[in-house]
Amino acid sequence: MAVISVVNTAHFDFGALNQLEKSLERLGVSRPMLVTDRGLVAAGAADKVRAAAGARPIAAVYDDTLSNPDEASVLAALVIYREAGCDGLVALGGGSPMDLAKAVALLATHEGPLERFGASVRGAKFIGKVAPIVAIPTTSGTGSEVSVGAVVILENGRKETIVSPHLIPPVALCDPELTLGLPSLLTAATGMDAVTHCIEAILAPSVNPPLEAIGYDGVERAVANGWLYRAVADGSDRDARWHMMMASLEGALAFAKGLGAVHALSHASGRLPGLRLHHGTLNAMFLPPVLRFSEGSAPEKYARLKRCFGVAASADLADAVADLNAKLGIPERLSGLGVTGDRVPDIVKYALTDLAHLTAVKKPDADQYEALVAEIL
Repeated sequence: MAVISVVNTAHFDFGALNQLEKSLERLGVSRPMLVTDRGLVAAGAADKVRAAAGARPIAAVYDDTLSNPDEASVLAALVIYREAGCDGLVALGGGSPMDLAKAVALLATHEGPLERFGASVRGAKFIGKVAPIVAIPTTSGTGSEVSVGAVVILENGRKETIVSPHLIPPVALCDPELTLGLPSLLTAATGMDAVTHCIEAILAPSVNPPLEAIGYDGVERAVANGWLYRAVADGSDRDARWHMMMASLEGALAFAKGLGAVHALSHASGRLPGLRLHHGTLNAMFLPPVLRFSEGSAPEKYARLKRCFGVAASADLADAVADLNAKLGIPERLSGLGVTGDRVPDIVKYALTDLAHLTAVKKPDADQYEALVAEIL
């Protein structure tokens, strides 16, 4: 089993879940709260966590996590955490349960509201040590188990990114066993989330060769080496699940370098009331038009990314991504997800003020963002 200590300690391999009891002990957590969703409870994953906790039994459970968690959910979970006398959290799931757990860990140790900690108001300076978290991913996409951020829809309507090194879970248990049998479309969408993280991190203009190298490896692993398609085609492929969980972890390590307009648009679209659009699906859909828009901004990086995709130097990178999306079954049009034309100004408004916009390799203005949305509407 690999033990990877970069930003935290990640136990990575089949069977990593068995490190839970020891991890809780090392963190001094005796009454952990489990944050997950009802689907994982029904699938028996929560029972596996309870068993792995051993002598550090789960003291409370919050399983009402929504796709794109909101502030009301965080506050509801916080009440349960406090009433049960919990002293730490176990986050089981994709990005949503992990982000919700991070927000609970923050408010368990800091006075709210969450709005004051948001990146849009430079709230990181108010964040100190939070309640300890053990993160256990069940999808291969967000990489929240090793990231500095939590994304929550606030009461003010903004889908806010809260960023601080204190929000990195001190321990991640990356067990590909928990992703076996994940539905093909969810595997595709979360896999493209990881690929998008790697690509946008590479293209972000800040200078950080080590993180860029991690991003390139993630893209090559998922795409040129074929592990993403294999995971989608056969949910029981253990090798594919291992490699996609690694690509997901790599994407999150890389995006400490920055993201870009794809994430600005997906965050702005993911907050639309009444839709609860999947973040990874949005990233996959917005990636081709944003790559076309940014063409020429980083030619050497585009050339290397083509090699990571396994396409010719003369190929169009945006077309290569679009072809991959089609092969994986990613939806082509936002209208098919329920997005209507009257929502576009709202998407543009929030994209322009999103944290990811600030680190884009080429920053769209309002008209350009509108055109990017229209391209796939």
